[in-house]
Amino acid sequence: MNIILKPIVTEKMTNQTESFNRYAFVVSKTANKIDIKKSVESLYEVKVKSVRTMNYYGKTKSRSTKGGVIAGKKNSFKKAIVQLVDGNSIDFYSNV
Repeated sequence: MNIILKPIVTEKMTNQTESFNRYAFVVSKTANKIDIKKSVESLYEVKVKSVRTMNYYGKTKSRSTKGGVIAGKKNSFKKAIVQLVDGNSIDFYSNV
Protein backbone atom coordinates (compact mmCIF):
# COMPACT_ATOMS: atom_id res chain seq x y z
CA MET A 1 0.00 0.00 0.00
CA ASN A 2 1.35 3.41 -0.96
CA ILE A 3 1.43 5.83 1.96
CA ILE A 4 2.69 8.89 0.08
CA LEU A 5 0.38 9.65 -2.84
CA LYS A 6 1.92 12.88 -4.19
CA PRO A 7 3.91 15.92 -3.07
CA ILE A 8 2.27 19.32 -2.73
CA VAL A 9 4.24 21.96 -4.63
CA THR A 10 2.63 25.36 -4.16
CA GLU A 11 3.98 28.85 -3.63
CA LYS A 12 3.26 28.70 0.10
CA MET A 13 4.99 25.33 0.54
CA THR A 14 7.98 26.49 -1.51
CA ASN A 15 8.40 29.43 0.89
CA GLN A 16 8.20 27.07 3.89
CA THR A 17 10.72 24.75 2.25
CA GLU A 18 13.21 27.57 1.84
CA SER A 19 12.63 29.00 5.33
CA PHE A 20 11.97 25.99 7.58
CA ASN A 21 12.99 22.89 5.53
CA ARG A 22 9.37 21.62 5.45
CA TYR A 23 7.73 19.55 2.71
CA ALA A 24 4.06 18.67 2.21
CA PHE A 25 2.56 15.45 0.86
CA VAL A 26 -0.89 14.07 0.19
CA VAL A 27 -0.93 10.80 2.10
CA SER A 28 -3.22 7.83 2.57
CA LYS A 29 -6.16 8.50 4.91
CA THR A 30 -5.24 5.54 7.10
CA ALA A 31 -1.54 6.48 7.51
CA ASN A 32 -0.26 7.61 10.89
CA LYS A 33 2.74 9.82 11.68
CA ILE A 34 5.12 6.90 12.26
CA ASP A 35 4.23 5.31 8.90
CA ILE A 36 4.65 8.65 7.11
CA LYS A 37 8.05 9.23 8.74
CA LYS A 38 9.33 5.76 7.76
CA SER A 39 8.00 6.12 4.22
CA VAL A 40 9.61 9.53 3.61
CA GLU A 41 12.93 8.39 5.07
CA SER A 42 13.06 5.27 2.90
CA LEU A 43 11.74 6.88 -0.29
CA TYR A 44 13.88 10.05 -0.29
CA GLU A 45 16.81 8.86 1.92
CA VAL A 46 16.58 11.78 4.36
CA LYS A 47 16.21 12.13 8.15
CA VAL A 48 12.81 13.39 9.36
CA LYS A 49 12.62 15.68 12.40
CA SER A 50 8.83 15.95 12.81
CA VAL A 51 5.53 15.14 11.07
CA ARG A 52 2.27 17.07 11.28
CA THR A 53 -0.95 15.77 9.72
CA MET A 54 -4.33 17.27 8.93
CA ASN A 55 -7.54 15.98 7.38
CA TYR A 56 -9.31 17.98 4.70
CA TYR A 57 -12.94 17.11 4.06
CA GLY A 58 -14.51 17.46 0.62
CA LYS A 59 -16.27 20.74 0.00
CA THR A 60 -19.64 20.79 -1.72
CA LYS A 61 -19.84 22.84 -4.88
CA SER A 62 -22.84 23.86 -6.96
CA ARG A 63 -23.36 25.80 -10.13
CA SER A 64 -26.37 27.04 -12.03
CA THR A 65 -26.82 25.96 -15.62
CA LYS A 66 -29.56 26.19 -18.21
CA GLY A 67 -30.78 22.75 -17.18
CA GLY A 68 -30.87 23.57 -13.47
CA VAL A 69 -28.54 23.48 -10.50
CA ILE A 70 -25.74 20.91 -10.59
CA ALA A 71 -24.33 19.91 -7.21
CA GLY A 72 -21.10 18.04 -6.61
CA LYS A 73 -18.40 17.39 -4.06
CA LYS A 74 -14.60 17.62 -4.06
CA ASN A 75 -12.57 14.69 -2.76
CA SER A 76 -11.40 14.61 0.83
CA PHE A 77 -7.73 13.95 1.57
CA LYS A 78 -5.10 13.84 4.30
CA LYS A 79 -2.08 16.15 4.19
CA ALA A 80 1.23 15.68 6.00
CA ILE A 81 3.83 18.37 6.58
CA VAL A 82 7.25 16.84 7.15
CA GLN A 83 10.14 18.81 8.63
CA LEU A 84 13.60 17.49 7.85
CA VAL A 85 16.76 17.64 9.94
CA ASP A 86 19.10 20.52 9.01
CA GLY A 87 21.33 19.64 6.07
CA ASN A 88 18.81 17.31 4.39
CA SER A 89 16.65 18.28 1.42
CA ILE A 90 14.34 16.74 -1.17
CA ASP A 91 14.57 17.62 -4.87
CA PHE A 92 11.24 17.02 -6.60
CA TYR A 93 12.54 18.30 -9.94
CA SER A 94 15.51 15.96 -10.41
CA ASN A 95 13.57 13.49 -12.63
CA VAL A 96 11.99 16.14 -14.87
